[in-house]
Amino acid sequence: MKRRIFALALGLGFSAFFAPRLALAEDHLTEAISYTEEAIDHGKRGHADVLVTHAEAALKHAEAAEKAMNNPHIKEGIMQLKASIVEGKKENATTAIGHAIEALTHLEAAQK
Repeated sequence: MKRRIFALALGLGFSAFFAPRLALAEDHLTEAISYTEEAIDHGKRGHADVLVTHAEAALKHAEAAEKAMNNPHIKEGIMQLKASIVEGKKENATTAIGHAIEALTHLEAAQK
């Protein structure tokens, strides 16, 4: 009986330790997706400078999510966000949107 209680307590302890971290990663991932969608929307309106602002915010959240949960889709999303920022700073909204859309695809895949 003591073994069962110990195993239960140990399992609950691990859950309590890891659950908040995973929840925080999901929050960052959700924010990254939201900012990426905003970046795409502004890019389609021709606002490359606003696209960059939103893509940089998305990048910060994506990097925080990647630290909390190692996922290849998040890593690819980060690379695409960086490329989108570079192109947006060049005022090349069309190419920046393409990278942002690719980033969004990967970030959404990481959420599943």
